[in-house]
Amino acid sequence: MPSFVWATGSAYGAQSTVSPSLVKLARDGVPWFVTVLLVTGFLKLFGALVAIGLTRPRGPRISWLPVFCGGGAATLLTWHGGLFVVHGVLVETGAISVEPDLAGLTGWYRYLWGPWFIVGGLAFAGATALYVRRNDGRRKLRIHGAVGALGALFLSVISTVTGIG
Repeated sequence: MPSFVWATGSAYGAQSTVSPSLVKLARDGVPWFVTVLLVTGFLKLFGALVAIGLTRPRGPRISWLPVFCGGGAATLLTWHGGLFVVHGVLVETGAISVEPDLAGLTGWYRYLWGPWFIVGGLAFAGATALYVRRNDGRRKLRIHGAVGALGALFLSVISTVTGIG
């Protein structure tokens, strides 16, 4: 996973597709950024486990966990990808401007990263919906999925507004 590679200080695959300031943070081994990269890598691994969990039937005791996490993942990925695409469109149309060293990257975010995040979010949404349907669409499961999705949306909006995400 790129997050783990970049946490080692390597910029492999990042130089032409990721913001130069982020590449510099990774290369310089800035402790807080390395921590962010490692946490991101582990969250990606956790997401893979959630995805696998959504394909396996579970007993009623823990069936809420994959639905909660799947709803959250669907929202986070779709929101994140949507922000990339919308930002890219706004830059392309001239509605907003970016620093010259970032201008070349907006296409990567608009045409590659954003759509891939959206596809991943929709895949999680579909897998979560199928999981709920396989469990007879229990109302309790749908509520857990909605709480996960709304919680993720709340955290995403807060991080976007504060400039953290």
